[in-house]
Amino acid sequence: MSGGGGTRRWGWGGGRAEQLRAGAQAAKDAAAAAFYDLDTAQRDVRISVETIGAVDASGPGRRAVERFAEFGQRIDAVSHDYIQAVDAHDLDGEGLEPGAAQQALRDLERVKGELERTRADLGRFEQELTPLLQHAEVQLAQVAPAVERGRQALLGATQALDAAREAGFTAEEQAARLAALAPELTRLNEGAARHGVPETIRRAEDVQRRAEAVREEARRLPEQAAEIDRRLASLRTRAQALATRAGTVEPVLSELRRRFSAACWEDLQHVPAQALEASRRAEEKLREAQEARRAQRWPDATALLATVRASLNSGDSAVSAAGERLDRLNEVAFSHERETERARFAVRDAQKLAMAGRSTPDPRHAGPLDEAVARLERAVAGLEGGGRNPDYWHFLTELDAIRETVSAVVRDIRESRGGQR
Repeated sequence: MSGGGGTRRWGWGGGRAEQLRAGAQAAKDAAAAAFYDLDTAQRDVRISVETIGAVDASGPGRRAVERFAEFGQRIDAVSHDYIQAVDAHDLDGEGLEPGAAQQALRDLERVKGELERTRADLGRFEQELTPLLQHAEVQLAQVAPAVERGRQALLGATQALDAAREAGFTAEEQAARLAALAPELTRLNEGAARHGVPETIRRAEDVQRRAEAVREEARRLPEQAAEIDRRLASLRTRAQALATRAGTVEPVLSELRRRFSAACWEDLQHVPAQALEASRRAEEKLREAQEARRAQRWPDATALLATVRASLNSGDSAVSAAGERLDRLNEVAFSHERETERARFAVRDAQKLAMAGRSTPDPRHAGPLDEAVARLERAVAGLEGGGRNPDYWHFLTELDAIRETVSAVVRDIRESRGGQR
């Protein structure tokens, strides 16, 4: 008790006791702030690392994930120490001893320091992640637009397919290819979090490309059908014309037989039959192409029309060859000078080129050109000494061969001189 009507507490000193309790409480509050600061920073860095991990499978990306896992273990350890220190000291209880208060102060300041050091190290790690994070964010920014382009391409393909069907086209192939994209759309909808950013972007671009191809093909079906119809009509006309032209070959052959030796026409005896067979075969394939078009088997129809065209080209060439043979034989029979001069001019022109900038020609060029001159003289001599029915066709084919030999020499000269004449 005390005099003067006042009272005061006895024990270990009110003022000092309250100071110790207040100091320990302040340390507890500071440790709590450090704990929550570290926890918040860990959540922020986790988001960054997960972003990097979703995009970057390279060495730096993997190491970032591994280092964050190590930080996680360290943070778990210091957080455990903090919780133990808080639970070990009841700062609100009655009768807190000075020694207990001082121990609480030391323990709480120690864990606060550990929490702050860990937070500082985590901050430096976060700074190191900046380049990787920036790259990952750029990649992530591409995901949504890429996925949207893929979806829009699928929508466009679906609409084009519907329009084609309304126009009467089955579009079975395009429908099957579009249906095959359904699983890819499902994976796109599952997002980059499940499949990764690079794979999601790649898949979106692939879906876009394939869907756009389906859309374009569906859109072009009416044009394709019209083109095939046009080709069917055109080739049918050509087949009929070839059958008619085949009948004109026999008179040509008759004149060849009457006026020229057998060597000039015997290789053309098969032309009438060849032309008729080409026309017959073309008509047969045209019927098959018409059926394929009716069934909307567009690739089959296109392939059959190519076969028809090849058959008609062969027949037309054979028929034309007979008429051209007669024309050339008539011309050389009247005078062989024109053909002879053509060959001589080609040889002289090549000889000038071979001598350009040289005192003597290259043996690689001189030899074939000298032989061409000799062949030309032999061909002319053979024609002029061939009697009443010389082999005009042999003469013409020999001169053709001479000109081809000379052309080959000219090409070789120009290539050896770097294309300069």
